[in-house]
Amino acid sequence: MSAADRRREDVVQAHMPLVGHLVREMLTRVPAHVNRDDLLSAGYAALVHAARGYDDARGVPFARFAAARVRGALLDELRGLDWASRSVRQRARRTDTARQELTAELGRMPTVREVADRLGCSVEDIEHADDDVQRAVVFSLQGFATVGADDMVTEPSAGPEELLIRRERVGYLRDAIDALPERLRAVVQGYFFEERPMALIAEELGVTESRVSQLRAEALTLLRDGLNTHLDPALAAQNRVKEGCVARRRAAYYDLIGNRGTLSSRLARTGPDGLTVAA
Repeated sequence: MSAADRRREDVVQAHMPLVGHLVREMLTRVPAHVNRDDLLSAGYAALVHAARGYDDARGVPFARFAAARVRGALLDELRGLDWASRSVRQRARRTDTARQELTAELGRMPTVREVADRLGCSVEDIEHADDDVQRAVVFSLQGFATVGADDMVTEPSAGPEELLIRRERVGYLRDAIDALPERLRAVVQGYFFEERPMALIAEELGVTESRVSQLRAEALTLLRDGLNTHLDPALAAQNRVKEGCVARRRAAYYDLIGNRGTLSSRLARTGPDGLTVAA
């Protein structure tokens, strides 16, 4: 191996955490069933290509150069995964609406049988629909930014105002995770941050893998609505359960998020470059 190859290898290894950061950032903006490992693979491949094509004579820091290319690779990966038909998406929306209505009425997460009865179909139909959704990516590039995808990919770095907003959002996200009920927090931390297999999490909690999947979906819904409550109230109002014990528990959770920190403490979760600061 030549000296140049060794330098490139060192650069790639040193910047692998950057790929993890960008993948985590993107996972907050896409449906929960997007496969994290697929995004990581695409990101690492882009990092290697960036190291091969980098020229320090241009005066651009490698982290900035690589970040733009990794983001582009992640967007390409998501575009390639979006195979779901309109009928699959319609079934997914009907099932999700039925689950939300039953949750409000029952004060708990409904069973598959209860969802099937509400929709007038069989349990197998619901399970098949869920499987289709798990394999699909219901994804819109407009959900990432107010600009087009190409503009996002070629943007060398975030401006000061955008970076400050992003850092505040990361701080709110960490506060929202810390405020989750214990079992939901254990699932989120174990699955997303510690990258532990779902089977191992299920064994430690004494539940089935299917139950862990339900807990993960419940936690992501709480996190989404909790963040929207503080950062985008108009969007939060569209998904809010308006009455009952579920509404009261969610309202208490949303308040807890707001009381856990200040702007200063939330910004302290990340460094000036926007990367997460180790606890």
